[in-house]
Amino acid sequence: MAAPFVPYTPDVDICEPNFDENLHTVIEKTERYIAESVTAGGTGRALRDAHAKGYGLVRGEVEILGGLPPEYAQGIYATPGTHDALIRFSNGSPHAGADARLGAATGLALKIFGIRGPTLLEDEPDTGTFDYANINAPVFFCNTVEHYLFIQELFLNAPAYFSQGKPGAHRFFTEFVTGKGTLDQDNWAWDEFLAFLRLSKIPPVNVLLSSYWTMGAVRHGDYIAKVRITPDPSFAAAVVRRTLDPTSAAEVFRPALVAELQERPYAFDIQVQLSTDLERMPVEDTTVEWPEQLSPPVTVAKLRLPQQDISGPENLEKMDALSFTPWRVTAEHAPLGNIMRARKKVYRRSSIERHKLNKQPRTEPRSADEVLGPTQ
Repeated sequence: MAAPFVPYTPDVDICEPNFDENLHTVIEKTERYIAESVTAGGTGRALRDAHAKGYGLVRGEVEILGGLPPEYAQGIYATPGTHDALIRFSNGSPHAGADARLGAATGLALKIFGIRGPTLLEDEPDTGTFDYANINAPVFFCNTVEHYLFIQELFLNAPAYFSQGKPGAHRFFTEFVTGKGTLDQDNWAWDEFLAFLRLSKIPPVNVLLSSYWTMGAVRHGDYIAKVRITPDPSFAAAVVRRTLDPTSAAEVFRPALVAELQERPYAFDIQVQLSTDLERMPVEDTTVEWPEQLSPPVTVAKLRLPQQDISGPENLEKMDALSFTPWRVTAEHAPLGNIMRARKKVYRRSSIERHKLNKQPRTEPRSADEVLGPTQ
Protein backbone atom coordinates (compact mmCIF):
# COMPACT_ATOMS: atom_id res chain seq x y z
CA MET A 1 0.00 0.00 0.00
CA ALA A 2 1.36 3.43 -1.00
CA ALA A 3 2.41 5.74 1.80
CA PRO A 4 0.08 8.72 2.42
CA PHE A 5 1.19 12.09 1.15
CA VAL A 6 2.49 14.54 3.76
CA PRO A 7 -0.05 17.32 4.30
CA TYR A 8 1.16 20.88 4.02
CA THR A 9 1.21 22.81 7.28
CA PRO A 10 2.96 26.16 7.84
CA ASP A 11 5.34 24.62 10.39
CA VAL A 12 7.22 22.66 7.68
CA ASP A 13 8.85 25.99 6.79
CA ILE A 14 11.35 26.80 9.56
CA CYS A 15 13.30 30.07 9.43
CA GLU A 16 17.02 29.70 10.20
CA PRO A 17 18.73 31.91 12.81
CA ASN A 18 20.01 35.27 11.52
CA PHE A 19 18.06 34.79 8.27
CA ASP A 20 17.23 38.47 7.74
CA GLU A 21 20.75 39.67 8.56
CA ASN A 22 22.37 37.13 6.23
CA LEU A 23 19.85 37.82 3.48
CA HIS A 24 20.63 41.53 3.67
CA THR A 25 24.31 40.75 3.08
CA VAL A 26 23.47 38.47 0.12
CA ILE A 27 21.36 41.21 -1.47
CA GLU A 28 24.15 43.78 -1.01
CA LYS A 29 26.66 41.46 -2.72
CA THR A 30 24.18 40.70 -5.49
CA GLU A 31 23.48 44.35 -6.27
CA ARG A 32 27.21 45.16 -6.21
CA TYR A 33 27.96 42.32 -8.64
CA ILE A 34 25.19 43.42 -11.02
CA ALA A 35 26.43 47.02 -10.99
CA GLU A 36 30.02 45.93 -11.65
CA SER A 37 28.94 43.53 -14.41
CA VAL A 38 28.13 46.46 -16.71
CA THR A 39 31.86 46.93 -17.27
CA ALA A 40 33.27 43.60 -16.07
CA GLY A 41 30.73 41.21 -17.62
CA GLY A 42 31.87 41.61 -21.21
CA THR A 43 28.45 42.46 -22.69
CA GLY A 44 28.22 46.17 -21.92
CA ARG A 45 25.07 45.72 -19.88
CA ALA A 46 24.10 44.56 -16.41
CA LEU A 47 23.90 40.78 -16.03
CA ARG A 48 21.72 38.58 -13.90
CA ASP A 49 23.62 37.31 -10.87
CA ALA A 50 22.68 33.74 -11.91
CA HIS A 51 21.61 32.34 -15.27
CA ALA A 52 23.22 35.38 -16.86
CA LYS A 53 23.44 33.91 -20.36
CA GLY A 54 20.19 33.10 -22.11
CA TYR A 55 19.97 30.67 -25.00
CA GLY A 56 16.60 31.70 -26.36
CA LEU A 57 13.10 32.92 -25.62
CA VAL A 58 10.53 30.40 -26.85
CA ARG A 59 6.79 30.64 -27.32
CA GLY A 60 4.84 27.82 -25.70
CA GLU A 61 1.48 26.56 -24.58
CA VAL A 62 0.62 24.86 -21.29
CA GLU A 63 -2.30 22.45 -21.26
CA ILE A 64 -3.44 21.64 -17.72
CA LEU A 65 -4.82 18.12 -17.93
CA GLY A 66 -8.24 17.01 -16.81
CA GLY A 67 -9.07 13.87 -14.87
CA LEU A 68 -6.17 14.17 -12.45
CA PRO A 69 -6.28 12.39 -9.07
CA PRO A 70 -7.48 14.89 -6.44
CA GLU A 71 -4.09 15.02 -4.67
CA TYR A 72 -2.55 16.35 -7.91
CA ALA A 73 -5.46 18.52 -9.08
CA GLN A 74 -4.43 21.28 -6.67
CA GLY A 75 -4.09 25.04 -7.09
CA ILE A 76 -3.77 26.02 -10.75
CA TYR A 77 -3.85 22.33 -11.71
CA ALA A 78 -7.40 21.95 -10.39
CA THR A 79 -8.83 23.64 -13.50
CA PRO A 80 -8.15 22.02 -16.89
CA GLY A 81 -7.42 24.43 -19.70
CA THR A 82 -4.85 25.87 -22.08
CA HIS A 83 -2.59 28.86 -21.39
CA ASP A 84 -0.06 30.72 -23.51
CA ALA A 85 3.49 30.62 -22.15
CA LEU A 86 7.06 31.85 -22.62
CA ILE A 87 10.19 29.83 -21.87
CA ARG A 88 13.69 31.17 -21.25
CA PHE A 89 16.48 28.60 -21.60
CA SER A 90 19.72 29.67 -19.93
CA ASN A 91 23.09 28.72 -18.51
CA GLY A 92 23.25 28.59 -14.71
CA SER A 93 26.46 30.60 -14.36
CA PRO A 94 26.48 34.24 -13.20
CA HIS A 95 28.89 34.93 -16.06
CA ALA A 96 28.51 35.39 -19.81
CA GLY A 97 30.90 34.38 -22.57
CA ALA A 98 31.81 31.23 -24.45
CA ASP A 99 29.78 28.15 -23.53
CA ALA A 100 32.90 26.14 -22.68
CA ARG A 101 33.70 28.56 -19.83
CA LEU A 102 30.27 28.32 -18.25
CA GLY A 103 29.63 24.63 -17.67
CA ALA A 104 26.58 22.52 -18.46
CA ALA A 105 24.27 23.59 -15.61
CA THR A 106 21.23 25.01 -17.39
CA GLY A 107 17.83 26.40 -16.50
CA LEU A 108 14.29 26.50 -17.82
CA ALA A 109 12.25 29.49 -16.70
CA LEU A 110 8.57 29.21 -17.56
CA LYS A 111 5.99 32.02 -17.56
CA ILE A 112 2.36 30.92 -17.83
CA PHE A 113 -0.27 33.51 -18.77
CA GLY A 114 -3.92 33.81 -17.82
CA ILE A 115 -3.69 32.46 -14.25
CA ARG A 116 -6.30 33.83 -11.89
CA GLY A 117 -5.60 34.82 -8.31
CA PRO A 118 -3.09 37.13 -6.62
CA THR A 119 0.60 36.25 -6.74
CA LEU A 120 2.85 36.20 -3.68
CA LEU A 121 4.66 39.34 -4.89
CA GLU A 122 3.21 42.23 -2.93
CA ASP A 123 4.18 44.85 -5.54
CA GLU A 124 2.58 43.01 -8.46
CA PRO A 125 -0.27 40.85 -7.16
CA ASP A 126 -2.53 40.93 -10.23
CA THR A 127 -0.27 40.18 -13.18
CA GLY A 128 -2.12 37.04 -14.23
CA THR A 129 1.23 35.28 -14.70
CA PHE A 130 2.73 32.25 -12.97
CA ASP A 131 6.47 31.46 -13.07
CA TYR A 132 8.77 28.51 -12.61
CA ALA A 133 12.57 28.97 -12.41
CA ASN A 134 13.91 25.40 -12.64
CA ILE A 135 17.38 23.86 -12.96
CA ASN A 136 18.59 20.72 -14.74
CA ALA A 137 19.31 18.71 -11.57
CA PRO A 138 17.17 17.20 -8.80
CA VAL A 139 19.48 18.65 -6.12
CA PHE A 140 21.05 22.01 -5.30
CA PHE A 141 24.39 22.86 -3.69
CA CYS A 142 23.30 25.23 -0.93
CA ASN A 143 21.00 24.64 2.04
CA THR A 144 21.10 27.83 4.08
CA VAL A 145 21.43 31.54 3.51
CA GLU A 146 24.38 31.48 5.94
CA HIS A 147 26.22 29.10 3.61
CA TYR A 148 25.10 31.04 0.55
CA LEU A 149 27.19 33.95 1.81
CA PHE A 150 30.43 32.14 1.00
CA ILE A 151 29.09 30.01 -1.87
CA GLN A 152 27.84 33.11 -3.69
CA GLU A 153 31.22 34.77 -3.31
CA LEU A 154 33.01 31.69 -4.65
CA PHE A 155 30.77 31.46 -7.70
CA LEU A 156 30.96 35.14 -8.55
CA ASN A 157 34.77 34.87 -8.44
CA ALA A 158 35.02 31.39 -9.99
CA PRO A 159 36.82 32.52 -13.20
CA ALA A 160 39.66 33.98 -11.11
CA TYR A 161 40.06 30.68 -9.24
CA PHE A 162 39.95 28.37 -12.25
CA SER A 163 42.15 30.59 -14.42
CA GLN A 164 45.00 29.55 -12.10
CA GLY A 165 44.75 25.91 -13.17
CA LYS A 166 44.93 23.06 -10.67
CA PRO A 167 46.14 25.19 -7.69
CA GLY A 168 43.24 27.59 -8.19
CA ALA A 169 40.73 24.75 -8.48
CA HIS A 170 42.08 23.17 -5.30
CA ARG A 171 41.74 26.47 -3.48
CA PHE A 172 38.14 26.85 -4.74
CA PHE A 173 37.25 23.34 -3.54
CA THR A 174 38.93 23.83 -0.16
CA GLU A 175 37.23 27.16 0.45
CA PHE A 176 33.88 25.65 -0.55
CA VAL A 177 34.12 22.77 1.93
CA THR A 178 35.48 24.89 4.78
CA GLY A 179 33.26 27.91 4.16
CA LYS A 180 36.38 29.97 3.41
CA GLY A 181 37.69 28.94 6.82
CA THR A 182 34.55 29.95 8.74
CA LEU A 183 33.17 26.46 9.48
CA ASP A 184 34.20 24.06 12.23
CA GLN A 185 35.53 20.79 10.81
CA ASP A 186 32.49 18.90 12.12
CA ASN A 187 30.28 21.24 10.11
CA TRP A 188 32.19 21.40 6.85
CA ALA A 189 29.89 21.72 3.81
CA TRP A 190 30.45 18.20 2.48
CA ASP A 191 26.85 17.54 1.44
CA GLU A 192 26.65 20.80 -0.46
CA PHE A 193 30.08 20.28 -2.03
CA LEU A 194 29.13 16.80 -3.22
CA ALA A 195 25.93 18.20 -4.70
CA PHE A 196 28.02 20.83 -6.49
CA LEU A 197 30.31 18.13 -7.90
CA ARG A 198 27.27 16.22 -9.12
CA LEU A 199 25.99 19.29 -10.95
CA SER A 200 29.42 20.02 -12.40
CA LYS A 201 29.52 16.55 -14.00
CA ILE A 202 26.25 16.94 -15.91
CA PRO A 203 27.07 16.11 -19.55
CA PRO A 204 26.46 18.90 -22.08
CA VAL A 205 23.34 18.09 -24.09
CA ASN A 206 20.77 19.99 -26.09
CA VAL A 207 18.71 21.99 -23.60
CA LEU A 208 15.58 20.34 -24.99
CA LEU A 209 16.80 16.98 -23.66
CA SER A 210 17.29 17.96 -20.01
CA SER A 211 14.79 17.64 -17.18
CA TYR A 212 14.36 20.70 -14.96
CA TRP A 213 13.39 20.67 -11.28
CA THR A 214 12.24 23.31 -8.84
CA MET A 215 15.39 23.98 -6.85
CA GLY A 216 13.62 23.17 -3.60
CA ALA A 217 10.22 22.08 -2.35
CA VAL A 218 7.02 23.96 -3.06
CA ARG A 219 3.54 23.85 -1.68
CA HIS A 220 1.09 21.94 -3.88
CA GLY A 221 -2.24 22.98 -2.42
CA ASP A 222 -2.84 20.63 0.50
CA TYR A 223 0.52 18.87 0.01
CA ILE A 224 4.29 19.36 -0.40
CA ALA A 225 5.97 18.75 -3.74
CA LYS A 226 8.78 19.25 -6.19
CA VAL A 227 7.87 20.07 -9.78
CA ARG A 228 9.78 18.67 -12.74
CA ILE A 229 9.58 19.74 -16.38
CA THR A 230 10.80 16.73 -18.35
CA PRO A 231 11.01 15.93 -22.08
CA ASP A 232 8.11 14.09 -23.67
CA PRO A 233 9.88 10.87 -24.80
CA SER A 234 8.33 10.82 -28.27
CA PHE A 235 9.50 14.37 -29.01
CA ALA A 236 12.90 13.83 -27.39
CA ALA A 237 13.53 10.86 -29.69
CA ALA A 238 13.25 13.15 -32.72
CA VAL A 239 15.96 15.60 -31.60
CA VAL A 240 18.90 15.49 -34.03
CA ARG A 241 21.48 17.66 -32.25
CA ARG A 242 21.80 15.74 -28.99
CA THR A 243 25.23 15.58 -27.33
CA LEU A 244 27.10 18.86 -27.65
CA ASP A 245 30.80 19.72 -27.44
CA PRO A 246 31.20 23.19 -25.89
CA THR A 247 34.86 23.30 -26.94
CA SER A 248 33.92 23.00 -30.63
CA ALA A 249 32.70 26.62 -30.89
CA ALA A 250 32.03 29.65 -28.74
CA GLU A 251 28.28 29.02 -29.03
CA VAL A 252 26.82 25.51 -29.10
CA PHE A 253 23.68 25.48 -26.93
CA ARG A 254 21.79 28.32 -28.64
CA PRO A 255 22.49 27.18 -32.24
CA ALA A 256 21.31 23.66 -31.40
CA LEU A 257 18.12 24.98 -29.79
CA VAL A 258 17.45 27.36 -32.69
CA ALA A 259 17.95 24.65 -35.32
CA GLU A 260 15.70 22.11 -33.62
CA LEU A 261 12.80 24.53 -33.20
CA GLN A 262 13.13 25.72 -36.79
CA GLU A 263 12.66 22.12 -37.95
CA ARG A 264 10.02 20.65 -35.62
CA PRO A 265 7.77 21.29 -32.61
CA TYR A 266 8.63 19.95 -29.18
CA ALA A 267 6.93 19.07 -25.89
CA PHE A 268 7.69 18.64 -22.19
CA ASP A 269 5.65 17.03 -19.42
CA ILE A 270 5.07 19.10 -16.28
CA GLN A 271 5.15 16.63 -13.39
CA VAL A 272 4.46 16.83 -9.66
CA GLN A 273 6.25 14.63 -7.10
CA LEU A 274 4.46 14.67 -3.75
CA SER A 275 6.35 14.11 -0.50
CA THR A 276 5.46 11.01 1.50
CA ASP A 277 8.27 11.23 4.07
CA LEU A 278 9.84 14.46 5.33
CA GLU A 279 12.94 12.59 6.50
CA ARG A 280 13.74 11.08 3.10
CA MET A 281 12.06 13.85 1.09
CA PRO A 282 13.02 16.92 3.15
CA VAL A 283 12.04 20.53 2.70
CA GLU A 284 15.18 22.18 4.11
CA ASP A 285 17.92 19.93 2.67
CA THR A 286 18.16 20.68 -1.05
CA THR A 287 21.13 18.30 -1.48
CA VAL A 288 18.81 15.27 -1.05
CA GLU A 289 17.21 13.83 -4.17
CA TRP A 290 13.64 12.75 -3.49
CA PRO A 291 13.42 8.99 -4.23
CA GLU A 292 10.98 8.24 -7.01
CA GLN A 293 10.21 4.81 -5.53
CA LEU A 294 8.61 6.62 -2.59
CA SER A 295 6.52 8.84 -4.85
CA PRO A 296 6.80 8.81 -8.63
CA PRO A 297 6.29 12.11 -10.49
CA VAL A 298 2.82 12.40 -12.06
CA THR A 299 2.18 14.42 -15.24
CA VAL A 300 -0.27 17.26 -14.55
CA ALA A 301 0.24 19.37 -17.69
CA LYS A 302 1.84 19.43 -21.13
CA LEU A 303 4.22 22.19 -22.20
CA ARG A 304 4.16 22.40 -26.00
CA LEU A 305 6.63 24.42 -28.07
CA PRO A 306 5.44 25.03 -31.64
CA GLN A 307 7.86 25.07 -34.54
CA GLN A 308 9.29 28.60 -34.59
CA ASP A 309 12.24 30.82 -35.49
CA ILE A 310 14.08 32.32 -32.50
CA SER A 311 17.31 33.02 -34.39
CA GLY A 312 17.21 36.82 -34.55
CA PRO A 313 19.01 39.20 -32.19
CA GLU A 314 15.65 40.70 -31.21
CA ASN A 315 14.81 37.37 -29.54
CA LEU A 316 17.73 37.82 -27.15
CA GLU A 317 16.78 41.46 -26.51
CA LYS A 318 13.21 40.56 -25.61
CA MET A 319 14.41 37.68 -23.44
CA ASP A 320 16.82 39.94 -21.55
CA ALA A 321 14.05 42.36 -20.64
CA LEU A 322 11.90 39.71 -18.93
CA SER A 323 11.85 38.83 -15.25
CA PHE A 324 11.25 35.36 -13.80
CA THR A 325 10.93 34.43 -10.13
CA PRO A 326 9.69 31.31 -8.30
CA TRP A 327 7.56 33.64 -6.15
CA ARG A 328 5.36 34.88 -8.98
CA VAL A 329 2.87 32.16 -8.06
CA THR A 330 -0.38 31.83 -6.15
CA ALA A 331 -0.36 30.96 -2.44
CA GLU A 332 -1.24 27.32 -3.16
CA HIS A 333 2.19 26.94 -4.82
CA ALA A 334 4.39 28.90 -2.38
CA PRO A 335 8.10 27.98 -2.38
CA LEU A 336 9.20 26.28 0.85
CA GLY A 337 12.45 26.27 2.82
CA ASN A 338 15.10 28.86 3.65
CA ILE A 339 16.86 28.95 0.29
CA MET A 340 13.58 29.22 -1.57
CA ARG A 341 12.43 31.97 0.82
CA ALA A 342 15.63 33.90 0.20
CA ARG A 343 15.01 33.85 -3.54
CA LYS A 344 11.95 36.08 -3.11
CA LYS A 345 13.83 39.23 -2.11
CA VAL A 346 17.06 38.41 -3.97
CA TYR A 347 15.28 37.89 -7.31
CA ARG A 348 13.20 41.03 -6.86
CA ARG A 349 16.12 43.28 -5.94
CA SER A 350 18.28 41.72 -8.66
CA SER A 351 15.61 42.37 -11.28
CA ILE A 352 15.04 45.97 -10.17
CA GLU A 353 18.77 46.75 -10.23
CA ARG A 354 19.37 45.09 -13.60
CA HIS A 355 16.44 46.78 -15.32
CA LYS A 356 17.44 50.17 -13.90
CA LEU A 357 21.03 49.88 -15.10
CA ASN A 358 19.95 48.62 -18.54
CA LYS A 359 17.28 51.35 -18.84
CA GLN A 360 14.64 48.72 -19.48
CA PRO A 361 11.03 49.14 -18.33
CA ARG A 362 10.27 46.57 -15.64
CA THR A 363 6.71 45.58 -16.48
CA GLU A 364 5.13 42.15 -16.46
CA PRO A 365 3.62 41.22 -19.86
CA ARG A 366 0.01 40.14 -20.16
CA SER A 367 0.53 37.72 -23.05
CA ALA A 368 3.17 35.99 -25.17
CA ASP A 369 2.03 38.10 -28.13
CA GLU A 370 2.84 41.27 -26.18
CA VAL A 371 6.47 40.12 -26.04
CA LEU A 372 7.01 38.25 -29.30
CA GLY A 373 4.25 39.70 -31.45
CA PRO A 374 1.31 37.78 -32.90
CA THR A 375 1.96 34.46 -34.60
CA GLN A 376 1.95 34.57 -38.39
